[in-house]
Amino acid sequence: MGQIITQVDAFTDKPFGGNPAAVCVLPSPQADTWMQNIAQEMNLSETAFLVKQDDGFNLRWFTPTVEVPLCGHATLASAHVLWSEGHLSPDEIARFHTKSGLLIAKRQGDWIELDFPVNHSQPTIPPPELSQALGVSLKSVVQNSLGYLVEVESEDLVRNLQPNFQLLKTLAVADVIVTSQTQPDSPYDFVSRFFAPGLGINEDPVTGAAHCCLASYWRDRLGKDEFLAYQASSRGGVVKVSYGGGDRVFLAGQAVTVLRGELTKGVGV
Repeated sequence: MGQIITQVDAFTDKPFGGNPAAVCVLPSPQADTWMQNIAQEMNLSETAFLVKQDDGFNLRWFTPTVEVPLCGHATLASAHVLWSEGHLSPDEIARFHTKSGLLIAKRQGDWIELDFPVNHSQPTIPPPELSQALGVSLKSVVQNSLGYLVEVESEDLVRNLQPNFQLLKTLAVADVIVTSQTQPDSPYDFVSRFFAPGLGINEDPVTGAAHCCLASYWRDRLGKDEFLAYQASSRGGVVKVSYGGGDRVFLAGQAVTVLRGELTKGVGV
């Protein structure tokens, strides 16, 4: 049998929602060029590549254009594949060795909980073109290693944003999380969207790494440690966020396998 690729919708409990990721559990390490070509062929926001080692799995993530240092939804998808396809027993913890250090995933009933590094934001002075590119007034802007984090006045503004991606790509920092607190009657604490043309992705459907930034941002503003968050892309996705301060944040989501394929002879490993 050739190399199997599994496509998983992450941060959702039903097919065709959340954020799709491709997952390859490899028999041995492969060349970066090969992995980048597979990610380009899959043309999803991320493709994850895993190789088993003594104390877990080496995990790397590629967009169609670049390797990234951290990806939440593809880690969630990877853990789902390891359990659902028998690489780990249901009660085992998934341990991932990555460019962002050791990441851990645990099953919590129908949910998968990820132990990730928090990403703190710092005050910044944004370029005037940022507001122009997003097409809205900016209530607050901070910056982190992922890009800008912008708060706007309302949930409706977040949901209805239609950024000028050509203008956004001209900025020195081209990637931006846009967020807002929800209305009092909402089941969610905050909503967000993530635009990442600098990574070759105009909009990422549901972004675990963005919630590593949003956790500390909203803890400071709302004075609480537990959140239910919604990423308001066209596919949409739900993230449980737990952050009590410090350098780790817990993100939980669900996942559904939607496709399993095999690379043809001469293409696979």
